[in-house]
Amino acid sequence: MSNKMTARIAALPDMTATELKALWQSLYAKEPPPFNKTYFVKRLAYRIQELEYGVDSRPLERQLEAHARQQMDMQGKPKRKSKRQTRDAPISGTRLMREYQGEEHVVTVLPHGFDYRGQRFKSLSRIARTITGKQWSGPVFFGLRSGRGLK
Repeated sequence: MSNKMTARIAALPDMTATELKALWQSLYAKEPPPFNKTYFVKRLAYRIQELEYGVDSRPLERQLEAHARQQMDMQGKPKRKSKRQTRDAPISGTRLMREYQGEEHVVTVLPHGFDYRGQRFKSLSRIARTITGKQWSGPVFFGLRSGRGLK
């Protein structure tokens, strides 16, 4: 990387939102989208390098913008997970173990679901029902919550 390009990229986080939007306008020759400062800094840093090295990323740019739009609510603010989603879902890669009727059952948390004995499930409750044959709250069955609320 050239020193000039490195310095230009390093200055991005210190710029105001107005300055970033003006730079967006000059580098992309179009109106900036209604996203946050972090988005602008990342995309502008990429664009500066892209122009320096001569890469055409318009298809990737469209994909990134579409993805960013999906992550925003109607007011242009980032979508938030509900409290229920965040408290019941352990992070990906976590292994949940439960002994039931003398047998140990291990579940691996995936980015979008769960793995139990090589089979994918959308919910812990479905796995608990598979194990017990009865309707259970998956988070309660695996000890993530007590039967009376959060642990």
